[in-house]
Amino acid sequence: MEWIYSSLTSWQVIGTAFGITQVLLARKNNVNNYLFGLVSIIIGIWVRFRTKLYGDILLDLYYLVMSIYGYFYWKFGKNKKQAPIAYSNKKEHIKAISIVMISFILILIWLKNFTNSDVPYWDATTSAFAFAGMWLMAKRKIENWVYLNISNFISLPLLIYKELYIYAGLTAFLFIVAISGYIKWRKIIKNEERIVDATN
Repeated sequence: MEWIYSSLTSWQVIGTAFGITQVLLARKNNVNNYLFGLVSIIIGIWVRFRTKLYGDILLDLYYLVMSIYGYFYWKFGKNKKQAPIAYSNKKEHIKAISIVMISFILILIWLKNFTNSDVPYWDATTSAFAFAGMWLMAKRKIENWVYLNISNFISLPLLIYKELYIYAGLTAFLFIVAISGYIKWRKIIKNEERIVDATN
């Protein structure tokens, strides 16, 4: 058990380092954030498996897919050119809320009936909001920071309860960075709008 705990701690440190790099690059609107994120995700899957956070494993698998999608979408967008940062339209807001609701129900059913999770409601809630946040991040929508921070806020006490203190520290850090990221992305949008106005 001591070896497992020590190993979990070491992997948390490594995964956290990659996770911090990923979110700082995302804040800077750097597409390479996804490459660091992929490493962090793979490490996180193993750690969460050892601590029975199965909803988070499902979330990590979703992150894996959305990170690959997001990398190519950021790079090439819909018209083979880099997609810009933007606010979500009404249709995208509805989709994001729908992702939260549907994900919560499906994950909760799975956790309660097919796993030995001892925190199904917490796990399902954090995962549901993160699902929507990651989808918005892949679409380069500024609201991704809001959804991800709701997930971070709920996830923090859950990680402390599971004694994953390093990941809890990372989550607290991500909460702060998400606020900063929202502010920075909003400035980027305003600057791009000024450039468009100046050229018209």
